[in-house]
Amino acid sequence: MIILGIDPGIARMGYGIVEEIKQKARAVAYGCFETGKNMAHAKRLAAVHKELARLIKLHKPERVAVEKLFFSKNVKTALQVGEARGVIMLTCAELNVPVFEISPKEVKQALTGYGDADKQQMQKMIQLILGLKTIPKPDDAADALAIALAGARM
Repeated sequence: MIILGIDPGIARMGYGIVEEIKQKARAVAYGCFETGKNMAHAKRLAAVHKELARLIKLHKPERVAVEKLFFSKNVKTALQVGEARGVIMLTCAELNVPVFEISPKEVKQALTGYGDADKQQMQKMIQLILGLKTIPKPDDAADALAIALAGARM
């Protein structure tokens, strides 16, 4: 099974693609795509749609796992992430890929067995589970791989 994990954002969106066969996971691809802060907001959302559609068509995931929006003190950021999540949902619906939403606490629980694990614990678990030589960078890509791994267990 191929799972695409997404750490949503408008300025930077992390993605991680994991293949799991017989409960053994491997990283297929991961990284981030970014939109310029000088771009019009609608153009940024369109860029998220275009890049996500490209990833889905290229890797053909059987499901997409996307992080649920968590409480944010910055209302503007929360609204923009919410809009990006809407674009993600729409893109997946258009391409007939099931979407699973997962909270940060559920991701931590799935990978470490502890819903309040810190970032370093999570990154180390991602490295160990996927057999990577180093911890994935940037953090958004590592988070997306964690979301994909958690999505594989849903």
